Amino acid sequence: MQFLMNVIDSQSESATGDEMAAIDAFNDSLREAGFWIRAHGIHSPSQSKVFDNRQGAGHVHNGPLIENDEFISGFWLVEVSDLATADRLAAEGSKACNRKVELRQLH
Repeated sequence: MQFLMNVIDSQSESATGDEMAAIDAFNDSLREAGFWIRAHGIHSPSQSKVFDNRQGAGHVHNGPLIENDEFISGFWLVEVSDLATADRLAAEGSKACNRKVELRQLH
């Protein structure tokens, strides 16, 4: 089973040195356990573009799809054997990065 763990924040690249050290340790533990697929930080939504080319419309909007105080500032992709492990990892990731983490299973 594969899961996306989204880090929720109100800023991009806001982690302190201690938080980055905890994130690095968490990432190492994911790799050692064989759960790791990929992880990345994501730039602020203010730097995004939304494209709508349905039926050739050609619309481009600079900025996020949805304006909100909180947004996805990073993510982990993990592969685990069950939901209980994914839940545990999301809780550990939230503690490591000191942010909310949203857990979603991939199809």
